[in-house]
Amino acid sequence: MSDVDWVAKTKGLLRGEMVKRGVSYAGLVEKLAAIGVKETEANLRNKISRGGFTGSFLVQCLTAMGVTALRLED
Repeated sequence: MSDVDWVAKTKGLLRGEMVKRGVSYAGLVEKLAAIGVKETEANLRNKISRGGFTGSFLVQCLTAMGVTALRLED
């Protein structure tokens, strides 16, 4: 897989977890704030649409949404 493929996979993973849990961008901003991570909705949308975010940001988002287990393959 190329870097572009990995970025798409990571972005899809985060978006998929948001959809599965019914969490909107605004909702994720609130959940992140609750764990001390400050983001605006616009900034969050941009980060996720670009797929250009760090592993720590991914873990922060998953933790904020209450994800305790993650399946990488179907």
